[in-house]
Amino acid sequence: MQPHYVFITGVCLVTLLFIIRIRLMRTAKVRKINIPEERVQVGNGQTIGTRDEQDDYFASVTTSLGTLSVVADGISGLRNGRMSSMMAVNTFVQEFGKLDRQDEIAEYFAETAVKSNRLILQHLNGQGGGTTLAAVVLSEGYMYYGAVGDTLITIFRKGEFIAVNSKHTAETLLEEKVLAGEMTMQEAAASPVRHQLTNYLGYEGFEQMEIADAPYRLYPGDLVLLCSDGIYEALTEIELESILKKHDHPQDMADAMIEKIGAKGLRNQDNATVVILQEMQ
Repeated sequence: MQPHYVFITGVCLVTLLFIIRIRLMRTAKVRKINIPEERVQVGNGQTIGTRDEQDDYFASVTTSLGTLSVVADGISGLRNGRMSSMMAVNTFVQEFGKLDRQDEIAEYFAETAVKSNRLILQHLNGQGGGTTLAAVVLSEGYMYYGAVGDTLITIFRKGEFIAVNSKHTAETLLEEKVLAGEMTMQEAAASPVRHQLTNYLGYEGFEQMEIADAPYRLYPGDLVLLCSDGIYEALTEIELESILKKHDHPQDMADAMIEKIGAKGLRNQDNATVVILQEMQ
């Protein structure tokens, strides 16, 4: 009986040591996880509108560096618009995960745009396609941005909209002609090429995206909006302002915008996507 008893005790001891070891390993793993502080509230909303396919794509991700949000609008009317927007957003998210310093953000925007353009062109293989893209990084009270196409970034501050990036469309060129006296405002507004993109990802002639020379200082209460053209073509500034003032959380604001667009029932409603961010200071 004694040998049997010793054997059982030994097994129990080994089992106990094994359990303790596993628990210590689990504890060690938990301690190694670096969970970034959630300093940014993010809300998002999207509708397909009256289109057959959703070509908009978006994502937000938070790391120890800050919060990245990206909105891409695949070019409707061309094949592979959705593929282009998905590929661009995923590439920006993946590359952002490799950053650990603020002074790398501007270079990250520039290099990732070039990489995204190259990848999209490779997958298009001569077919039509492409996407706009707007991206922001909120980090320690500052906003960094990069954009190409006509997806807009706007800051809503104390009841006023502050435009951040410009539209890369023929509309900008037409406005320059109006200022130069080469055409009237009426002629520019009626031009059939007004909304034609002059720069986007998936474009053979793409050279670079618009990037901030210096980060924007954000103040308490600031809201940062990323909107595809389906948002700002459907809602007026007055309607947007009313929604942003009425709600407290970015998600409620985004939901209200999509609901408002749906209630309008516009005949040619484009895909619409909005992401709203607010840094808690």
